[in-house]
Amino acid sequence: MAAQNGKDLLLKMDVTGTGGFETIAGLRATRLSFNAQTVDVTSLESEGGWRELLAGAGVRSAAVSGSGVFKDEATDAAARDAFFNGQAPAFQVIVPEFGTIEGVFQITSLEYAGNHDGEATYELSLASAGALSFAAL
Repeated sequence: MAAQNGKDLLLKMDVTGTGGFETIAGLRATRLSFNAQTVDVTSLESEGGWRELLAGAGVRSAAVSGSGVFKDEATDAAARDAFFNGQAPAFQVIVPEFGTIEGVFQITSLEYAGNHDGEATYELSLASAGALSFAAL
């Protein structure tokens, strides 16, 4: 995979609940992480005293964080409403040359900031709230 522009990573939200995804933010910095808890089944009989893990067990999760500027008032309002109403709408995270991750996420953190001589910025964090799908590009 060749080097890519970080700005090409997109975060989209189903703002209407009808399956139509819209880019919600002008991201300047973004991070996507996948996690999987392990289930340790090591016993006194484990070969050589090495740890053993139970395959396919544990909890999988994903987290998205980003910062930048909202692209318009409507997408700002959609994210703010989802946060304050405790909703978990569908999101898409599009990673160029990799694929699209889609599923429900809850906005767990939403912060606004700004300087007197600059634009208003935001930071947000999302936590997966259900099964995710992946479609390779």
